Amino acid sequence: ESQPTTSDETVVAGGTVVLKCQVEDPDDSSLQWSNPAQQTLYFGEKRALRDNRIQLERSTPNELTISISDVVLSDEGEYTCSIFTMPVRTAKALVTVLGIPQKPQIFGHEQPIDEEKIARLTCRSSGSKPAAQLRWKKGNKELKDEGTEVVEDPNGKTFTVSSRVEFRVTKEDNEAEVTCTVDHESLQNSERSTTQKLQVHYKPTAKIEPHPQYPREGEKLQLQCDGQGNPIPQEFLWEKEGSDVPLQLSSDSVLIFPFLNKSDSGTYVCTATSSMGSVVAKYNLDVSDASPVPSTSSTYHAVIGGVVAVIVFLLLSLLIVLGHYLIRHKGTYLTHEAKGSDDAPDADTAIINAEGGQASSDDKKEYFI
Repeated sequence: ESQPTTSDETVVAGGTVVLKCQVEDPDDSSLQWSNPAQQTLYFGEKRALRDNRIQLERSTPNELTISISDVVLSDEGEYTCSIFTMPVRTAKALVTVLGIPQKPQIFGHEQPIDEEKIARLTCRSSGSKPAAQLRWKKGNKELKDEGTEVVEDPNGKTFTVSSRVEFRVTKEDNEAEVTCTVDHESLQNSERSTTQKLQVHYKPTAKIEPHPQYPREGEKLQLQCDGQGNPIPQEFLWEKEGSDVPLQLSSDSVLIFPFLNKSDSGTYVCTATSSMGSVVAKYNLDVSDASPVPSTSSTYHAVIGGVVAVIVFLLLSLLIVLGHYLIRHKGTYLTHEAKGSDDAPDADTAIINAEGGQASSDDKKEYFI
C-alpha cells in the first residue's frame, strides 16, 4: 500500500507543531511536505524552503516527519504530504493555530458608586481564536452576565470578547473584589483573570467617646465624635441641648473642656456631615464631684507610721522572747548573802554568825590598833 497517512494537529500560537507522514510501501519513491501555499518544505531529507523554524525530525523510506516552531496564526491551514508514485498520492494535515486571549480588562469601576445604585461593569479580552468565554465573580459568588459581544479583530483571525454585569450595591460592597476570568482551550486548564475593588459611597455613622471615660469636676475632658463612612465626615457641629448657640463648627471632631464644672453637665450633640449626608450622635455628660487627692505630707506621715509600727512589733517580740527565757532559768539562781548560816544550828545563831562575822572583822581591825 503506497497511500501516505497524516493527522490533523492543533497548536497554540508560539508553540511547536510536529507533522508526521508515513507510508507502508514507498515503492522506491520519496516523501514530500508542502505548506498551504503549496511551497515545498522538505523533499525527503532535503530542505526546500529557507525557514529556520522548520526542521527535519525523521526521514526514512517509510516516514518523513518535520516540525515548525514559534507557530504564528498565518501558519494555519492544510499541509500536504505527497509520494511521487504513478499516479502521485497525497494526504492532507489540517493545522489549527489557537490564538491566546489577552488578560481581561474591567471597565466601569473607576468612579465610586453610591449605595443602593446600580453598578455596571464591562469585561473585555482580545486575541482569542476561537472566541473565548468570560465569567464573573463578586467575592466568592458567581455573577450572571447581562450579555456577551464577540467582534473580529482587525487581523481577521482572532476575536475580542466583551461581557457586562449589573447589580445593586450596598455599603457592604465597599472594597469588595470583582473578578473577570477568561476561559479558553489555549490556556491549557489555567486561568487568566483580572480583579478590581469596588468603591461604594455610603452615609456616615457617628458615636461620641469621652476621654477620660468617667469625667470629674476640675478635670480636663475631651469628647471625640467618631465619624465613619465613605467618604469620612469632614464637618462636625457641636451643640448642647437647651442652648441656642452652637459650641463649635469645624473639621475637628474633638470638643475640649479644659476645666470641668458642674454647670457643664447636660446632653451634647455632634452632627457629622459628609457628601453622602449627616448623622447625629448624643452624649449625656454628668460631672461627678472632684476626687480627693492625697497630699504629699499625709503620704509621708503614712510611711512614718508604718515604720514605727514595725519597730514596735519587733520590740514586743524581743520582750516576749526574753521573758520566756528568764522564766525557764529562774530556779537556777542562787544568792550568797549569808554564807555563815550554813554552819549555824538554828536561825538565831545564823543571824548572830552573819552579824558577828562582820563585827569580828571590825573587831580585828580595832585589836591591831
